[in-house]
Amino acid sequence: MIEINNISKTYPIRNGFHKVLDNINLQINSGDKLGILGTNGSGKSTLIRLISGIEKPDTGKITRKLKVSWPLALSGGFQGSLSGLDNMKFICRVYGVDYTEKEKELLEFTELGKFLREEVKKYSAGMRARLAFGISLLIDFDCYLIDEITSVGDAEFQEKCKHELFEKRSHKTFIIISHEEELLSKECNRFIVVNNAKIQEFFFFL
Repeated sequence: MIEINNISKTYPIRNGFHKVLDNINLQINSGDKLGILGTNGSGKSTLIRLISGIEKPDTGKITRKLKVSWPLALSGGFQGSLSGLDNMKFICRVYGVDYTEKEKELLEFTELGKFLREEVKKYSAGMRARLAFGISLLIDFDCYLIDEITSVGDAEFQEKCKHELFEKRSHKTFIIISHEEELLSKECNRFIVVNNAKIQEFFFFL
């Protein structure tokens, strides 16, 4: 279970401050499939980052009783001077995962070929996203945070990602940001709309 209690988040802007989230409360249970909707800049990705622990709320508390992934398309945490393979080894060590048998699995999934042994600072944005997504699948998370899966690679690779997540890991908890209404209606049993720094929750059934 993930409990979000009275969290708020404000960012400085040129003429003062902008409150993105204001006193948000939400409970996400094990096995939930939660979709997050909202316009650009409404706070959807901020909420995902707060749940992941990448950012901290200004006020309030988030309690995580599930092992939560980083946002799957996020690629900002890599060490650029290390190869993709070495970044994978480092992350596996952090999570206590034996990386010795993971290279082949990562290579097959990401399709990075020889670039897996190149420095990540030489990668395109799409290559970084493939690497981030591929490494996240090597860790057995209880809850996967998915921020716009359609931003990862071409259509064929996106379908591969969806298969790995929603079919092979269908028993897991998902928190999904997407503009694909078809994806959300197919994969989610709950969703929230973020608007004017508040959330409104709706329920529907698969």
